[in-house]
Amino acid sequence: MSCARASAALAEPVAATAAVARTWLLIEQAGPWGAKALKSSHLDPEVGRALERLADGTGVRVALIRRTGRHADLHRPARRRVIIAHTAPDDPWIRTASLADPAELTALDFAALGAGSHGGFGTAYDGPPIALVCTNGRRDQCCAVYGRPLADELTRSGGHDVWEVTHLGGHRFAPTMLVLPHGYAYGRVNGHHAKDILEAAASGLVVLAGCRGRSAWERPGQAAELAVRSLTGEERADALAVGPAEPRGGDHWTVPVTHRDGRVWEVAVTRSAAQPPRPESCGAALGTPARLDVTSVEQVAGAA
Repeated sequence: MSCARASAALAEPVAATAAVARTWLLIEQAGPWGAKALKSSHLDPEVGRALERLADGTGVRVALIRRTGRHADLHRPARRRVIIAHTAPDDPWIRTASLADPAELTALDFAALGAGSHGGFGTAYDGPPIALVCTNGRRDQCCAVYGRPLADELTRSGGHDVWEVTHLGGHRFAPTMLVLPHGYAYGRVNGHHAKDILEAAASGLVVLAGCRGRSAWERPGQAAELAVRSLTGEERADALAVGPAEPRGGDHWTVPVTHRDGRVWEVAVTRSAAQPPRPESCGAALGTPARLDVTSVEQVAGAA
């Protein structure tokens, strides 16, 4: 059984499983992608290694993207689309540029990008929300089997800015999608659901069904934010901010979640090993991936 089918059969929760990144650096690259695409594609592997090294510990995540359809790389000089998106709720933004040589990206200030400063890179993006669908079958076959049809359907339906992407994490939740600029990730998404998500995102709203969390937050924060949204019915993407998770010993945290109207909640989050064991990726040994559960939500400030 594939990892995605096994996860679905076990009704494994998707909440609090989003890849963690405050800022995404996305580089257009046609042609085949390997499992470690920054170093195993037609992108210069030295550039890929340099970008990985520069991004490490900065809050920036680097990935390759390509349009849906044929992916032939004709090895001719061509400019590549580059997208940088910052996902924090206080000031989300997308900047885009066209570059002849991706090596130019090694001159970026990655620490500043992770902190939310684009330094004047490119131009502001003013199109619809960007949909990134993981389709890298060399990383996991479920991403290709389930992701490519979803990316194709969204492209054919029109009105969406859709890209295939090399890796969003969580193969077993395929098809997976990340929506920019707000950075909410989704799992087990079908075409109808994905269109609803993108329509809501265009109005600055979040769809909770299938939401894995906002990439700007660490995973305890993702769990806490989604719990407050579920409790209050708050849909506005910019309405909630998540503070640092306070350790409570072992695999327990208290996470503050603040609404822009002044309300504050303290959310208790616990990490445990998912049971029974299941494949976290196709062909991998059975494992017990971490799951995060909210055990209490207490409002501590603001109107009741």
